[in-house]
Amino acid sequence: MHISAAIPIMRIFDEAKAKEFYFDFLGFSCDWEHRFGDNFPVYLQVRRSSLILHLSEHYGDATPGSAIFIPIEDIDSLHAELLANDYKNAKPGVQDLPWGRMMDITDPFGNHLRFCQQSSD
Repeated sequence: MHISAAIPIMRIFDEAKAKEFYFDFLGFSCDWEHRFGDNFPVYLQVRRSSLILHLSEHYGDATPGSAIFIPIEDIDSLHAELLANDYKNAKPGVQDLPWGRMMDITDPFGNHLRFCQQSSD
């Protein structure tokens, strides 16, 4: 039996703000999006490298303010890239913590993406 990696569902409330944050700032691309019809909430799958997220406007899908832990190999490169994107609503920093170097970024809906380059100790 093979169990695949989990795909977190992140609750969003505004498609345009979500796309600005996840696509323009964080560099994700859209694999697909779905609506049940015109004037219905969007549900989409986004990807960057091997990280896949589901973003949902549907009531009851996920809890706003959730956090996900994202292992990363070169946090300094991602940090420099994000600062160069000059997104007005987020200027993340990197913290040195006992378990590694972490960059916590909050999306426009209160969800936390915690990128961490874990220490080898």
